[in-house]
Amino acid sequence: MEHNKDLYFVAVKVFLQNKEGELLITKDVFNDGWDIPGGRLRDVDFETPLELVVKRKMEEELGTDLRYKLGEPAVFMRHERDELLPSGKKDKRRIFAIGYRAEYLGGEIRLGKHHEKYEWFSLDSFVPEEYFTGGWLQGVKEFQSKYKK
Repeated sequence: MEHNKDLYFVAVKVFLQNKEGELLITKDVFNDGWDIPGGRLRDVDFETPLELVVKRKMEEELGTDLRYKLGEPAVFMRHERDELLPSGKKDKRRIFAIGYRAEYLGGEIRLGKHHEKYEWFSLDSFVPEEYFTGGWLQGVKEFQSKYKK
């Protein structure tokens, strides 16, 4: 039996919580979906410490005024989605993501060009099925089960 190796993109995601324990989620401009801050590594990030990749992604998505304390990886996620390619065609992309827990320390949140709004939700009452699908949904549910009060 022959087994082919699968191709995954690698991403870092940040489960950012404020002092009340609320979780920040962002709304994507590309579709009707919601997201957790963070994103994929670029080819130049191969030898870059993941904490610096997180810093870059947080600045791109939430602005340079944001202050936070990055914690340890909290969840690992596998997500599959259709992506629009430069050719105009759609193709499936598989993403393996490391989800870090982080504490929001302050600073104004200024969304980057790929997100149109953000919201804070209590982990106790948040219903992730209303915002997420696939591997992101599984990751958010796992995070919620580990860290809700």
